Amino acid sequence: MEMFNPPHPGEIIREDCLEPLKLTVTAAAEWLGISRQSLSEVLNGHNGVSADMAIKLEQAGWSKAETWLAAQAAYDLWQAKQRAGTMKKVERYPTPPEAPTIA
Repeated sequence: MEMFNPPHPGEIIREDCLEPLKLTVTAAAEWLGISRQSLSEVLNGHNGVSADMAIKLEQAGWSKAETWLAAQAAYDLWQAKQRAGTMKKVERYPTPPEAPTIA
């Protein structure tokens, strides 16, 4: 079942990981071994969760890397579907004719 307007993973990180632990962006970035700017861009929805960041989030005990990447993919796909009406339509590729049978 398709989710309606899934949240950006940065929103999930902020609400479910940082806020309960009362972590600042700076403290969380230091803990994860990434720059404050990189984390801030994800938290604010300006960048997505990369595979590397997903692994760091998993190592921190904040869910599995696959979960983070699935959340990012769901968000990206939903956003793309919202823009689909403005994209140039692609014709369906024709089905190739049946190959002749060699007896």
